[in-house]
Amino acid sequence: MKLGDWTFRAFHDGRFKLDGGAMFGVVPKVMWEKHHRADEANRIDLDLRCLLAEQGDRRILVDVGMGDRWDEKKRGVFAIERRPNQLVAELAEAGITRESVTDVILTHLHFDHAGGALREGEDGQLEPTFPNARHWVQKRHWDWAGHPSERDRASFRRDDFALLDEAGLLELADGSGEIMPGVRVTPVSGHTPGQQVVEFHTGQGAVAFVADLIPFLSQLHVPWIMGFDLNPLLTVTEKKQFLTRAVDEGIVLVFEHDPVHEAATVTFTDGRFRPAEVFTLADGPKGGGA
Repeated sequence: MKLGDWTFRAFHDGRFKLDGGAMFGVVPKVMWEKHHRADEANRIDLDLRCLLAEQGDRRILVDVGMGDRWDEKKRGVFAIERRPNQLVAELAEAGITRESVTDVILTHLHFDHAGGALREGEDGQLEPTFPNARHWVQKRHWDWAGHPSERDRASFRRDDFALLDEAGLLELADGSGEIMPGVRVTPVSGHTPGQQVVEFHTGQGAVAFVADLIPFLSQLHVPWIMGFDLNPLLTVTEKKQFLTRAVDEGIVLVFEHDPVHEAATVTFTDGRFRPAEVFTLADGPKGGGA
């Protein structure tokens, strides 16, 4: 999809599964399973979608998937479906080398968002997957990820991100604001302290990568939030505030985990937020901007 002098494309690091109840919290299964079919272990499919935004000589990748460093036990637990080096391979097939990525913006450091930031090099040692990219994280979240609570400790693998600081590739954003021209980050902390929504303002419309604030299209409905959220009432407030602005400004939302629906615009009708138009970035909205 092209907006102004920006181009947006989706790439993938595979798929995995998580417990459907955990993904929808207090929402009864009889309601969420109409949108997400569970397997015999009550797990539902999640995509590992990443967003590539390009403008001039800038190549900005938002989130990097799970990466390769998973043993057979964890592959089974999470039903991981991905080919080796999948994200880098997909980028290469599109003519994009990992060395040419200028910036990586990590919405947060949970393993399914930041696991692909490092890879095992030819010498068996960990190295940055995108060696020339600045890696942007909220300072509050970086501090939290280093000392998580007992409740969410399992969501972080320090080996996924610690080397970024040592390699001099880490950039810490401190709150809301532009981190580069046209690129704005906004902290949303209901899911985890310092998660950030990433917005691209092109002059001809805006695109937002909404990460775990709104993992699925079905979760446009404000009360449908994850059991993983550390502060669920804050998530509700943050979703409502963001979606109100998305309606007013016609922002295109890109969903990280929805295995079927890639992007949508939003409307507010009959007392709730709903998709106005659902599409892929390759096709773009029929209303224009593609």
